[in-house]
Amino acid sequence: MFHALQLEHADNVAVLVTDVAKQTEVTVQTPGAFMTISTLDAIPFGHKIALQQIPKGGIVTKYGRPIGRATSDIPKGGLVGAHNIEGLRGRGDLAKERGASL
Repeated sequence: MFHALQLEHADNVAVLVTDVAKQTEVTVQTPGAFMTISTLDAIPFGHKIALQQIPKGGIVTKYGRPIGRATSDIPKGGLVGAHNIEGLRGRGDLAKERGASL
C-alpha cells in the first residue's frame, strides 16, 4: 500500500492519499517505483509532501509543471502548501519581468 503519489518524474512533491501523522514513514508511488520518506509534519489527505529539500526561492513542481515558488526553505518530508509557497500563475509582475508567464 502507498500513502502518496508522485505524479511525474520531475515533481519535487507528492500528494497524500490518506491523512499521515508527523514522523511517519510513508510509501510514495512514483512513476516507476516506490520510495519511502519520513514526514516532518502531520499532512492531511490531498496535501503535498516535499520529496527533497526545496530552498527558499526554489520552484515547486507538480504535474511536471511549476506550481509555485518556495517562500521559505522546505525540508524533505515537510508539508508543502499556501503557508510556504506562492503561486506564479496570473502574476503580471512576473510576466513583465520575464517577458512571459509560467
